[in-house]
Amino acid sequence: MKQTLSVTRANRVIVNADDFGLDPDYNQLTLDAFKRGVISSATLMANMPAFEDACRLSHEHGLLGRIGLHFNLTYGAPLSQGMARQPLLCNAQGQFELGLSRSALRLPKAAADAVWQELQAQWQRCLDQGLRPSHIDSHQHVHNLWPVAPIVARFAARQGVPVRLARNVGGNIGPLKRLFKSALNRRIAWLAGGSVRWVCTPRDLLEGFCPAGVVEVVAHPTRLADGDFGDDYLPPGQSLEQLLKRALPQHQRIAYSEL
Repeated sequence: MKQTLSVTRANRVIVNADDFGLDPDYNQLTLDAFKRGVISSATLMANMPAFEDACRLSHEHGLLGRIGLHFNLTYGAPLSQGMARQPLLCNAQGQFELGLSRSALRLPKAAADAVWQELQAQWQRCLDQGLRPSHIDSHQHVHNLWPVAPIVARFAARQGVPVRLARNVGGNIGPLKRLFKSALNRRIAWLAGGSVRWVCTPRDLLEGFCPAGVVEVVAHPTRLADGDFGDDYLPPGQSLEQLLKRALPQHQRIAYSEL
Protein backbone atom coordinates (compact mmCIF):
# COMPACT_ATOMS: atom_id res chain seq x y z
CA MET A 1 0.00 0.00 0.00
CA LYS A 2 1.39 3.42 -0.94
CA GLN A 3 1.78 6.05 1.74
CA THR A 4 -0.25 9.21 1.18
CA LEU A 5 0.78 12.77 1.97
CA SER A 6 -0.85 14.34 5.01
CA VAL A 7 -0.24 18.09 5.03
CA THR A 8 0.98 19.35 8.41
CA ARG A 9 3.27 22.11 9.59
CA ALA A 10 5.78 19.38 10.44
CA ASN A 11 6.31 18.40 6.80
CA ARG A 12 9.97 19.05 6.02
CA VAL A 13 12.41 17.47 3.59
CA ILE A 14 16.19 17.15 3.49
CA VAL A 15 17.32 16.71 -0.12
CA ASN A 16 20.87 15.45 0.36
CA ALA A 17 23.40 15.15 -2.46
CA ASP A 18 25.84 12.33 -1.73
CA ASP A 19 29.47 12.18 -2.98
CA PHE A 20 30.50 15.84 -2.54
CA GLY A 21 34.28 15.92 -3.00
CA LEU A 22 34.36 13.14 -5.58
CA ASP A 23 35.81 15.33 -8.33
CA PRO A 24 35.83 19.05 -9.27
CA ASP A 25 33.04 18.74 -11.85
CA TYR A 26 30.70 17.05 -9.39
CA ASN A 27 31.60 19.65 -6.76
CA GLN A 28 30.53 22.43 -9.11
CA LEU A 29 27.33 20.59 -10.01
CA THR A 30 26.55 20.17 -6.30
CA LEU A 31 27.19 23.86 -5.65
CA ASP A 32 24.92 24.84 -8.55
CA ALA A 33 22.17 22.58 -7.18
CA PHE A 34 22.51 24.31 -3.81
CA LYS A 35 22.26 27.73 -5.48
CA ARG A 36 19.11 26.70 -7.35
CA GLY A 37 17.55 25.41 -4.15
CA VAL A 38 17.17 21.89 -5.55
CA ILE A 39 19.20 20.33 -2.71
CA SER A 40 19.38 21.52 0.88
CA SER A 41 22.26 19.36 2.13
CA ALA A 42 25.27 17.37 0.92
CA THR A 43 27.65 14.81 2.35
CA LEU A 44 31.38 15.00 1.88
CA MET A 45 33.86 12.23 1.00
CA ALA A 46 36.95 13.02 3.06
CA ASN A 47 39.34 10.68 1.20
CA MET A 48 38.59 11.83 -2.34
CA PRO A 49 40.85 14.02 -4.53
CA ALA A 50 38.44 16.96 -4.64
CA PHE A 51 37.77 17.02 -0.88
CA GLU A 52 39.67 20.25 -0.24
CA ASP A 53 37.95 21.91 -3.21
CA ALA A 54 34.56 20.94 -1.75
CA CYS A 55 35.57 22.39 1.62
CA ARG A 56 36.67 25.64 -0.05
CA LEU A 57 33.34 25.93 -1.86
CA SER A 58 31.48 25.24 1.38
CA HIS A 59 33.26 28.10 3.13
CA GLU A 60 33.01 30.53 0.22
CA HIS A 61 29.29 29.95 -0.38
CA GLY A 62 27.96 29.75 3.16
CA LEU A 63 27.24 26.01 3.22
CA LEU A 64 28.60 25.30 6.70
CA GLY A 65 25.90 23.52 8.69
CA ARG A 66 24.57 21.93 5.51
CA ILE A 67 27.44 19.52 4.93
CA GLY A 68 27.67 16.06 6.52
CA LEU A 69 30.23 13.27 6.32
CA HIS A 70 29.77 10.62 3.61
CA PHE A 71 31.70 7.88 5.41
CA ASN A 72 33.59 5.79 2.89
CA LEU A 73 34.77 2.19 3.23
CA THR A 74 34.48 1.09 -0.39
CA TYR A 75 36.30 3.49 -2.73
CA GLY A 76 39.84 4.87 -2.87
CA ALA A 77 42.49 4.78 -0.17
CA PRO A 78 41.80 4.97 3.57
CA LEU A 79 43.08 7.80 5.72
CA SER A 80 44.16 5.60 8.65
CA GLN A 81 47.12 3.21 8.62
CA GLY A 82 45.31 0.51 10.57
CA MET A 83 42.54 0.31 7.99
CA ALA A 84 45.01 -0.18 5.13
CA ARG A 85 46.25 -3.36 6.83
CA GLN A 86 42.79 -4.94 7.20
CA PRO A 87 42.36 -7.69 4.55
CA LEU A 88 38.59 -7.82 5.16
CA LEU A 89 38.30 -4.16 4.20
CA CYS A 90 41.27 -3.38 1.92
CA ASN A 91 43.25 -5.14 -0.81
CA ALA A 92 46.99 -5.82 -0.90
CA GLN A 93 47.61 -2.37 -2.41
CA GLY A 94 46.00 -0.69 0.60
CA GLN A 95 42.91 0.41 -1.31
CA PHE A 96 39.37 -0.08 -0.05
CA GLU A 97 37.93 -3.40 -1.20
CA LEU A 98 35.11 -4.41 1.12
CA GLY A 99 35.10 -8.17 1.62
CA LEU A 100 32.32 -8.15 4.20
CA SER A 101 29.13 -9.90 3.17
CA ARG A 102 25.95 -7.81 3.26
CA SER A 103 24.48 -10.52 5.50
CA ALA A 104 27.38 -10.52 7.99
CA LEU A 105 26.35 -10.12 11.62
CA ARG A 106 29.73 -9.36 13.19
CA LEU A 107 33.19 -7.97 12.54
CA PRO A 108 36.43 -9.27 14.06
CA LYS A 109 37.59 -6.91 16.79
CA ALA A 110 40.62 -5.73 14.80
CA ALA A 111 38.42 -4.86 11.83
CA ALA A 112 35.85 -3.13 14.04
CA ASP A 113 38.62 -1.07 15.66
CA ALA A 114 39.90 -0.14 12.19
CA VAL A 115 36.43 1.03 11.13
CA TRP A 116 36.26 3.31 14.19
CA GLN A 117 39.75 4.68 13.51
CA GLU A 118 38.94 5.33 9.86
CA LEU A 119 35.70 7.07 10.79
CA GLN A 120 37.63 9.21 13.25
CA ALA A 121 40.25 10.03 10.59
CA GLN A 122 37.63 11.04 8.00
CA TRP A 123 35.76 13.14 10.58
CA GLN A 124 38.99 14.81 11.73
CA ARG A 125 39.99 15.70 8.20
CA CYS A 126 36.75 17.66 7.90
CA LEU A 127 37.46 19.44 11.20
CA ASP A 128 40.96 20.28 9.99
CA GLN A 129 39.34 22.18 7.11
CA GLY A 130 37.11 24.13 9.50
CA LEU A 131 34.06 22.09 8.60
CA ARG A 132 32.16 20.23 11.31
CA PRO A 133 29.82 17.67 9.69
CA SER A 134 26.12 18.14 10.40
CA HIS A 135 25.37 14.40 10.22
CA ILE A 136 26.77 11.09 8.96
CA ASP A 137 25.73 8.79 6.14
CA SER A 138 27.89 6.54 3.97
CA HIS A 139 29.06 5.67 0.49
CA GLN A 140 27.18 2.67 -0.91
CA HIS A 141 25.24 2.50 2.38
CA VAL A 142 28.01 0.68 4.28
CA HIS A 143 26.71 2.04 7.58
CA ASN A 144 23.59 -0.07 6.95
CA LEU A 145 25.65 -3.24 7.32
CA TRP A 146 24.61 -4.79 10.62
CA PRO A 147 28.10 -4.89 12.27
CA VAL A 148 29.11 -1.45 10.92
CA ALA A 149 25.91 0.34 11.98
CA PRO A 150 26.58 0.39 15.73
CA ILE A 151 30.14 1.66 15.21
CA VAL A 152 28.89 4.61 13.16
CA ALA A 153 25.94 5.22 15.49
CA ARG A 154 28.09 5.27 18.64
CA PHE A 155 30.60 7.58 16.96
CA ALA A 156 27.79 9.92 15.88
CA ALA A 157 26.38 9.94 19.40
CA ARG A 158 29.80 10.95 20.73
CA GLN A 159 29.88 13.84 18.23
CA GLY A 160 26.25 14.79 18.88
CA VAL A 161 25.07 14.43 15.27
CA PRO A 162 22.37 12.30 13.60
CA VAL A 163 22.90 9.29 11.32
CA ARG A 164 20.89 8.64 8.17
CA LEU A 165 18.57 5.68 8.68
CA ALA A 166 18.26 2.91 6.10
CA ARG A 167 15.88 3.59 3.21
CA ASN A 168 12.40 2.61 4.41
CA VAL A 169 10.08 3.99 1.72
CA GLY A 170 9.45 2.28 -1.62
CA GLY A 171 7.72 -0.52 -3.43
CA ASN A 172 10.61 -2.95 -3.69
CA ILE A 173 11.04 -3.54 0.06
CA GLY A 174 9.61 -6.99 0.77
CA PRO A 175 8.43 -8.19 4.19
CA LEU A 176 11.75 -9.74 5.28
CA LYS A 177 13.77 -6.77 4.07
CA ARG A 178 11.37 -4.38 5.76
CA LEU A 179 11.70 -6.34 9.00
CA PHE A 180 15.50 -6.15 8.81
CA LYS A 181 15.46 -2.42 8.00
CA SER A 182 13.08 -1.75 10.86
CA ALA A 183 15.37 -3.56 13.32
CA LEU A 184 18.44 -1.84 11.89
CA ASN A 185 16.85 1.61 12.10
CA ARG A 186 15.71 1.05 15.68
CA ARG A 187 19.27 0.03 16.53
CA ILE A 188 20.78 3.11 14.89
CA ALA A 189 18.24 5.46 16.46
CA TRP A 190 18.69 3.92 19.91
CA LEU A 191 22.48 4.27 19.78
CA ALA A 192 22.77 7.59 17.94
CA GLY A 193 19.61 9.40 19.02
CA GLY A 194 16.84 10.86 16.88
CA SER A 195 17.02 11.14 13.12
CA VAL A 196 14.78 11.67 10.11
CA ARG A 197 11.96 9.14 10.16
CA TRP A 198 11.56 8.46 6.43
CA VAL A 199 14.39 7.91 3.93
CA CYS A 200 13.76 7.47 0.21
CA THR A 201 15.21 8.07 -3.25
CA PRO A 202 13.82 10.24 -6.04
CA ARG A 203 12.71 7.01 -7.75
CA ASP A 204 10.46 6.23 -4.77
CA LEU A 205 8.81 9.65 -5.13
CA LEU A 206 8.38 9.10 -8.86
CA GLU A 207 6.54 5.85 -8.08
CA GLY A 208 4.11 7.69 -5.84
CA PHE A 209 5.47 7.12 -2.35
CA CYS A 210 5.00 10.41 -0.52
CA PRO A 211 5.43 10.02 3.25
CA ALA A 212 4.22 12.73 5.61
CA GLY A 213 6.44 14.29 8.23
CA VAL A 214 10.20 14.73 8.00
CA VAL A 215 11.73 13.00 4.96
CA GLU A 216 15.26 12.62 3.61
CA VAL A 217 15.59 12.23 -0.15
CA VAL A 218 18.93 10.60 -1.01
CA ALA A 219 20.01 12.34 -4.22
CA HIS A 220 22.82 11.95 -6.75
CA PRO A 221 22.21 14.99 -8.98
CA THR A 222 23.03 15.12 -12.66
CA ARG A 223 22.93 18.05 -15.08
CA LEU A 224 20.30 17.99 -17.83
CA ALA A 225 20.76 19.44 -21.30
CA ASP A 226 18.47 22.40 -20.55
CA GLY A 227 20.44 23.35 -17.43
CA ASP A 228 17.98 21.72 -15.03
CA PHE A 229 18.99 18.95 -12.65
CA GLY A 230 18.15 15.27 -12.92
CA ASP A 231 19.26 12.41 -10.72
CA ASP A 232 20.99 9.05 -11.14
CA TYR A 233 17.89 7.37 -9.70
CA LEU A 234 15.57 8.94 -12.31
CA PRO A 235 14.93 8.24 -16.01
CA PRO A 236 16.98 10.39 -18.42
CA GLY A 237 15.56 13.89 -18.78
CA GLN A 238 13.41 13.72 -15.63
CA SER A 239 13.69 16.93 -13.58
CA LEU A 240 14.48 16.37 -9.93
CA GLU A 241 13.15 19.81 -9.01
CA GLN A 242 9.80 19.30 -10.75
CA LEU A 243 9.46 15.87 -9.16
CA LEU A 244 10.06 17.28 -5.68
CA LYS A 245 7.47 19.99 -6.25
CA ARG A 246 4.87 17.45 -7.39
CA ALA A 247 5.59 14.77 -4.80
CA LEU A 248 6.27 16.90 -1.72
CA PRO A 249 4.49 20.22 -2.40
CA GLN A 250 4.03 21.14 1.26
CA HIS A 251 7.47 20.11 2.49
CA GLN A 252 9.92 22.83 3.50
CA ARG A 253 13.52 22.06 2.50
CA ILE A 254 15.92 22.04 5.42
CA ALA A 255 19.32 20.67 6.48
CA TYR A 256 20.00 18.25 9.33
CA SER A 257 21.24 21.15 11.44
CA GLU A 258 17.74 22.66 11.25
CA LEU A 259 15.90 19.67 12.71
